[in-house]
Order: sequence, then structure tokens, then C-alpha cells
Amino acid sequence: MHKSTSKDLFDLVSEFDIAMLVTHSPNGMHARPMAIARLDVGMCTTYFVTDLNSIKVDEINANPHALVTFQGARKYASVSGELSILKDRELIEGMWKEMWKVWFPNGKSDPNIAILKFTAHEGEFWDNAGMQALKYVYSAAKAYISGTRPEPDKEQHSKVVLKQGK
Repeated sequence: MHKSTSKDLFDLVSEFDIAMLVTHSPNGMHARPMAIARLDVGMCTTYFVTDLNSIKVDEINANPHALVTFQGARKYASVSGELSILKDRELIEGMWKEMWKVWFPNGKSDPNIAILKFTAHEGEFWDNAGMQALKYVYSAAKAYISGTRPEPDKEQHSKVVLKQGK
């Protein structure tokens, strides 16, 4: 039996360019699509770029707990963790992408640019693409014929604890 690891989760997540970032607002949950600036598999961190004047910065300052979701091509992931706001100019310089000029016309020296560092605590993924899809169809057909439910497959769906104590 396959035991899922943080590598399994982040191998799947590394296929995505966009994620949905969900923060706590005064009126409930607030989600928005965010371009992934960098993914650090070894440290279980995802980086995004933001404007310091955005509502999400206020939400993060009030409650850093967040959820990041990924979806596409029959692959899905949901990762809970905490956000921190980094104003490190050297980090911004190193991560800078020219396409960010759309949001930051003054470039990497814009005083309102910041990096959001999302540190993952726990994740869950579903992978029904490629061979996993065939395995699922076989399992579902077998369950249908026998009048049972399909057996869970850890390669298709699994929860992964990434940071202890959270």
C-alpha cells in the first residue's frame, strides 16, 4: 500500500500556476485566484505576490490562518496553513517576474509590493488523471457490479500532515 507524503502532495501541486487563496474576512471566508510566484517543496511553502494596500493584507494581519486550493485536469488539492507578509526587498528582487509590472508599474522597487509566504500545515489531494483515472473506473465498475463501495486508494486521494502540532 502506498503511504502519501508531502512530496506526493507537492508533486501534484507543482503542476499548477494559479491557486485559490482563502482568507478570513470580517464577514466570513474570502477567496481569490492568485498566481503562484514560487513553490518550495522541501519547506512546504508557497509564495504569492501582493500589494500592501490590498484587503487581503488586512485579513492576514487579523488572522494568518488560510487555505490554498488547486484545481484542474482531474487533479485537486486543498492545503491549510498560515500566511506571513514579507517585505524583504532582496527576496522580492530575486522572485521578480516582468509580468508583475501589470500590477506594479514601478517595477520591483514599488514600495507597495510584498511577498505572501504560505506555510502548509496539512493537505489533502485527489488525483484522477492518467492511470489514476483508469484505476478509478475499474474500482468503480467493480463496486457497482458487486453492490459495494470502491476501496479508497491512497494514490488517488489522501490526507498529508505537513507540520506537526497544528
